[in-house]
Amino acid sequence: MNTKDPKLTALMFNECINSQDIENLSILMSEDHSFIDRDGNVHSPKDFMIKAWENFFKLFPDYKNTFLKLESRDDIVLITGSAYWSEENPDDSSIWVVKIEDDLVKEWRIYYNTDENRKLFNI
Repeated sequence: MNTKDPKLTALMFNECINSQDIENLSILMSEDHSFIDRDGNVHSPKDFMIKAWENFFKLFPDYKNTFLKLESRDDIVLITGSAYWSEENPDDSSIWVVKIEDDLVKEWRIYYNTDENRKLFNI
């Protein structure tokens, strides 16, 4: 059962990504946490993802997500915005679908921001 607004949990998780705060990022992950990339590859569980985020931040030290719109539907948060990777790739338009369970991020999934995906999620 969630006691917080699922959007708040998603925002807190993203703030940890943007500040490369592994400690608090891990606190917000469920034990069965999964990250699913745009190609549908599932990366889990929590222990694996903590190491994966550490490596990711070393490879992409300037990475940041900017959210433009958040909408919650029960324990699912739909987000549109962009990812900043570097000066060479400053605006990577994206859709995130985040599953929240017991105030923790159970699944963090990213999609390409396409007409098809916007229709799929009715956003």
